[in-house]
Amino acid sequence: MDYNLNWTAADWRIAVIILAVVAALVLLRLSGAVRYMPNDRIGIPEKLWSFGGSIDGGFIALNGEAGYQPDIIRGGLHFFVPFQYSLHTANLVTIPQGQIGYVFARDGKALPPTQTLACNTEADDFQDTRAFLLKGGQKGPQRKILREGTYAINLAQFVVLTEQRTYAINLSTSEATLFDEMKHLIAERSGFQPVVIKDSEDLIGIVTIHDGPALADGEIIAPTVANEPQNPLFHNNFQDPEKFLQAGGYRGRQLQVLADGSYYLNRLFATVELVEKTIIEVGTVGVVVSYTGRLGDDLSGSAYRHGELVEKGARGVWSTPLLPGKYAFNTYAGSIVIVPTTNFVLKWTKEQSGEHKLDENLSEVSLITRDAFEPVLPLSVVVHIDYMKAPMVVQRFGDIKKLVEQTLDPMVSAYFKNIAQTKTLIQLLQERNEIQRTSGEEMREKFAAYSLELQEVLIGTPRAEQGQGAIETILAQLRDRQVAVEKVETYKLQEIAAVQERTLREKQALAEQQARITSSMLAIEVSENEGKAKLALTRQEAETIQVQAKAEAERQKLSGQGEADRIKFVAQAEAERIKVTGLADAEKVRAIGLAEAEATEKKVSAFGGPDYQLNSQVLMRFAEAIENGKLPLVPQIQVGTSGGNGSANGLVEMLLSMLVADKARKELAAPSAKAED
Repeated sequence: MDYNLNWTAADWRIAVIILAVVAALVLLRLSGAVRYMPNDRIGIPEKLWSFGGSIDGGFIALNGEAGYQPDIIRGGLHFFVPFQYSLHTANLVTIPQGQIGYVFARDGKALPPTQTLACNTEADDFQDTRAFLLKGGQKGPQRKILREGTYAINLAQFVVLTEQRTYAINLSTSEATLFDEMKHLIAERSGFQPVVIKDSEDLIGIVTIHDGPALADGEIIAPTVANEPQNPLFHNNFQDPEKFLQAGGYRGRQLQVLADGSYYLNRLFATVELVEKTIIEVGTVGVVVSYTGRLGDDLSGSAYRHGELVEKGARGVWSTPLLPGKYAFNTYAGSIVIVPTTNFVLKWTKEQSGEHKLDENLSEVSLITRDAFEPVLPLSVVVHIDYMKAPMVVQRFGDIKKLVEQTLDPMVSAYFKNIAQTKTLIQLLQERNEIQRTSGEEMREKFAAYSLELQEVLIGTPRAEQGQGAIETILAQLRDRQVAVEKVETYKLQEIAAVQERTLREKQALAEQQARITSSMLAIEVSENEGKAKLALTRQEAETIQVQAKAEAERQKLSGQGEADRIKFVAQAEAERIKVTGLADAEKVRAIGLAEAEATEKKVSAFGGPDYQLNSQVLMRFAEAIENGKLPLVPQIQVGTSGGNGSANGLVEMLLSMLVADKARKELAAPSAKAED
């Protein structure tokens, strides 16, 4: 296809101009004369040549020399001298929320040998490289840290380390290794996050400063400086390194600790060790032994010659103990000796020890008695320490366990060894109560000499050590002797009981027979009374009929004398009949009663009379007891028998003899009584 281009001169001129403009733009772009920078990035100019030559020293060209320029390029279109600059682009430095960024300066004044981190007292603006260097900013890792936010920093001058990445340009291999090691060290110290101390965990932070002047000879803990908010140099718990050092802070472990809260600390400047709070439980106090502080005056008094007690904050044993509670105490600057203030028991026995473990190394006291026995004595001692005297005890003995093992144990053991040498083993057993009371009184004064209050001494039972049988033998003999004594007393009581039981049985048998005799006598009397009652009733009926007859006679008297006489005769006849009948019935009843009484009496006489009957019943009871084996006939102690068949046969024979003799006596008495009648 043929195109017919009929350009005029004007058209050619326009085309040439356009081509010239495009060529100029391309040339300017290639020469670096025109550059466009996005708003989310920065440009770091590097001057390739200069009439002023190169910089004599350092890394940044402050006076127009060839090299990295201090001023950065922000977003927009920028013009440069062609072929003179090279522009390095980089991202803005971003520190995430709740994290920390660390800055390393490539250029600046060199650090002195005694300084670890670069000072930022004057040169503290990392976004103005020119001002930083002109104000004498130092090269190397900086004391100041970057908090969360976005920063436009010249990454040719500064290297910024964050947990996510390292911000820098044109790093050499050696520089990259250096910053990787630095970043690893910070990460080991959890330096990219703030120090967070939670109250629920009961922790405190012990701070160690790695920069600043060293401590004087003999000092192990750096003193607290400018920790009051109203102080112009208040460093806010080491979060402002420059103010801390200006206030006179020293490098090394600090006396001041970090309590609950969040702290943004430069971990290259200060490291933190988390330790537990000191908790003093109820029933105890804490005696502070301070390793640091000023030299204080002795508050113990002239009478106390075992050391000095000083005021709070001074070096030494504080005269005032810490009461129960939680304390943010720096355990590197001192120690707290826990002293119990409630009564505690020290047990001299291997098997047991108190909850406080102060007596875990104590054992029974070995004794030698006057009669050469070697028992061991378990005992317990109840002790109390006045909380205001606790510092004196700690100053004198170091701690309570040393007091127990090095002083109380030998003192108590020696005391009871001396007691045992004056007593036999039997006395040691039988006089335990008296020994316990006496020992408490005498040892109370000894304990008071050590600022202790003895409450009570409790003595256990002496016993033999393993392998010793002599003590057990004598104890067994004592037990056997006591058992024999108790048996004798038991036999005596059994004998008395048997006699009383026999008497009781006799009285019970007599009571049973007496009831029967009484019952028969009452039956006779009842029969007699019944006969008399019937006779009296019959007479009363006769008198009633006679009265009625008289009344009827009087009534009939008016009707006729004849009829009255007839009725009177009839009534008299009837009354006489009834009278005779009543007398007959009464006599009949009386005769029956007398006959029954006489028969009963003869029955009783036929069986030997009442006494014989009683004896017979007693004999039958004894026979039943012998047969059934329920009742012993004689006491357990036998007096003697007349025959060879035992006490039971002799007793039976004796009772039979008594019955026969009694019956014979009554038969002899009966004829004489009849003769008298």
